[in-house]
Amino acid sequence: MSVTILGIESSCDDTSAAVIRDGLLLSNVIASQSVHEEYGGVVPELASRAHQQNIVPVVDAALKRAGVDKHDLSAIAFTRGPGLLGSLLVGTSFAKGLSLGLRCPMVDVNHLHGHVLSHFIRRKEDDQVPEYPFLTLLISGGNSQLILVKNYNDMEILGATIDDAAGEAFDKCAKVMGLPYPGGPHIDRLAAEGDSSRFHFAKPHIAGLDYSFSGLKTSFLYTLRDAVKTDPDFIEKNRADLAASLQRTIIEILLDKLDKAVKATGVKTVAIGGGVSANSGVRTAVADYCRRRGIEAFIPECSFTTDNAAMVAIAGYFKYLDKKFCGYDEVPYARVTL
Repeated sequence: MSVTILGIESSCDDTSAAVIRDGLLLSNVIASQSVHEEYGGVVPELASRAHQQNIVPVVDAALKRAGVDKHDLSAIAFTRGPGLLGSLLVGTSFAKGLSLGLRCPMVDVNHLHGHVLSHFIRRKEDDQVPEYPFLTLLISGGNSQLILVKNYNDMEILGATIDDAAGEAFDKCAKVMGLPYPGGPHIDRLAAEGDSSRFHFAKPHIAGLDYSFSGLKTSFLYTLRDAVKTDPDFIEKNRADLAASLQRTIIEILLDKLDKAVKATGVKTVAIGGGVSANSGVRTAVADYCRRRGIEAFIPECSFTTDNAAMVAIAGYFKYLDKKFCGYDEVPYARVTL
C-alpha cells in the first residue's frame, strides 16, 4: 500500500506544503513573504500573521497539484522546530486540526533534519541519493554545522558556529554595503562581476571543527569604515570587488573545516544543505573540492535549499515507516540541536 505524506513548513517567513508518495515528490508549493524587505530582516509578528493567511491556500494548492485527496493521506508531517515560535505555532496548530479532522497520524520534524535529508527527495525512481555514512555541511542564516550522517535518525554534529553563521555574515555585510535584504543573493550576483583577490579580510583561528564568522564581519566593517573616511564613494566604486572578496573568504573558511572533517572521518560522500548552499560560489567550490579528492558530492536543487515542505515530507516519510508518530500535546520549540 502506498504511503502518502503531506509536509507543512512554517518555521520562518516561508509558508510551504508538499506531498510525497513512497519517497517521490508530487508537489512542493511555497508562498514567500516580501513584507520583511523594507525592515531589513524578518519581523516575527508579521511572519506569523502571513502564515495564517497563506497556510490554507498553500496546502490546498499542494494537494491539488499532487492530484491527492486529503482523505488518502497516510500522515501529516510538520516542522516543530527550531524557528520562530509564532510561525511554528501556525503550522503546528494547522497540522493538529487537519489530523483530528481526518483521523490521520502526525509526524513532527526537526527543521535541521529536513535540510540534511533533502538529498533523499526524488522526482524519479532512479534519482541518486546518498549512501550512509556521509558528511553534510549545513549552512544557513542561523546555522553553520558539519554533521556526520549515519542514518536518517542518527546524526552527529562534528562542528558548529560559535557565533555568527555563514548566512548572517553574508546578510550583515551586505547591509553595510547598502544592499537589500536578504543580502546573500545580491552578494552572489555581484561576486560574479568582481575581483576576489582585491581585498583581504580576517579569518578565524578556531580549534577543532567549529566555525566563527564574527571576526570576518568585524574586519569587513572596519575596512569599509576606514576607506569611506577618505573616499565617501568607496563602497559604490568597489561593490563588486568587495562582494567577490567577501564570498571568497567565507568559502575558504567553510572548506578549510570541511577538509579537516573529511580527513578525520574518512567519508567518501559530502553533501551541502541550507539556504547558503544556493550560493553559486559555494556550490562550485564544494563540487570542485570533491572532484579533486575523488569523493562524491551531493549539491541540492536550489528549490530545496531554502525552507520548503518537501524536505519536511521526506523526513516525515522516514519517521512514518518507523511508526514514530507525534501526540497532540507536543508544542513547537524555538531552539534545539540535532
